[in-house]
Amino acid sequence: MTVSITRLNASQSDFDSSLAKLLAWDDSVDHQVNESVRHILHEVKTRGDAAVLEFTEKFDRLTIASVAELEMSHDRLQKALKNIPGDQRVALEQAAERIRSYHEHQSQTSWQYQEEDGTVLGQKVTPLDRAGLYVPGGKAAYPSSVLMNAIPAKVAGVSEVVMVVPTPDGVVNDMVLAAAAIAGVDRVFTVGGAQAVAALAYGTETIPSVDKIVGPGNIFVATAKREVFGTVGIDMIAGPSEILVICDGETDPDWIAMDLFSQAEHDEQAQSILISPDASFLDAVEASINKLLPTMERAEIIEASISSRAALIQVADLSEAAAVSNRIAPEHLELSVEDPEALMAEIRHAGAIFMGRYTAEALGDYCAGPNHVLPTSGTARFSSPLGVYDFQKRSSIIGFSASGADRMGRVASVLARGEGLTAHARSAEYRVKK
Repeated sequence: MTVSITRLNASQSDFDSSLAKLLAWDDSVDHQVNESVRHILHEVKTRGDAAVLEFTEKFDRLTIASVAELEMSHDRLQKALKNIPGDQRVALEQAAERIRSYHEHQSQTSWQYQEEDGTVLGQKVTPLDRAGLYVPGGKAAYPSSVLMNAIPAKVAGVSEVVMVVPTPDGVVNDMVLAAAAIAGVDRVFTVGGAQAVAALAYGTETIPSVDKIVGPGNIFVATAKREVFGTVGIDMIAGPSEILVICDGETDPDWIAMDLFSQAEHDEQAQSILISPDASFLDAVEASINKLLPTMERAEIIEASISSRAALIQVADLSEAAAVSNRIAPEHLELSVEDPEALMAEIRHAGAIFMGRYTAEALGDYCAGPNHVLPTSGTARFSSPLGVYDFQKRSSIIGFSASGADRMGRVASVLARGEGLTAHARSAEYRVKK
């Protein structure tokens, strides 16, 4: 098995256009998917539990009498925690501890200050009342996603975290339920797909509506989240997983090849890129890729991803590597170099930055502590990893004293009359001393 990998050189005249072509990803949604999702959303919004039951029977092949039967009890979650192998429980608990500890550093607090005339200004920080967490089910079961999404919500102070997870044909993943128990999820419903997103957004007789929906899902889930945005908040619309490695040529090529595989194995659209000033090292990594690929369980997926979306890019030096990386704004960025701190100073856009040769991106996916829900498709230029701040909101505090109202009321009056909003002006003027 020999895979063909795109090779680029930053010095070539068509590098910009070639890179743009490599990065291009069509996130448009098929018309039929859109129509199906809108139909499901409308049905759940207008018919509630009855629609959820119908779609659960249709898509998950489960026939039940009421949505209440789809709720997992706390006893069932604790049973799952006891049932999983001991090493899995220890790993989940260790990961949860690190994720919780890291996110506790993100908590924001309310603040205010008082001006000389007694006017008080500030900001009140409050958690969301209820958050919804979508977790993929069936073959794609991700207990790590439960920890990464639920723990920041709980650290933020969210009163109730409601998790939905599909169980096609009644197959339940105990590790996912165990993760929910460890993370402190309050309610779990075995519902999936667009119907689960609709239930969380609009509420049904049994499933409560939430303020924000987070968590990964397939194209139907992502489309549903896009459609309900505005009714509720969402975390992001995520594209395919990405990794970009900058290497000085001194790391074991097998390590780098496997780091590239770690994202390529997600799906055929995942993107793995290596940038190095050392052409012979790029050759060595390509050889490692072809040597190791036949040993991988998900070799077909990795091969499709590597052959269609991966690239080995040669640059003049590490500074140029950083410049190319900033243009790409990757989800995951490994700085596999001698002095990652120095190179990080040149990095402006990345979802997560992995420092040094020993920091495999896979550690960030599971147990490093920072969140693995990261911006994709270049959106790291303007957005950030999921965090505690996503489950908190800020209210401005404004309290004028009499003298403050007199002083600033005159300013407001001038501005309001300049905009032709007389009621605004007169409202302020009533509080101005004559």
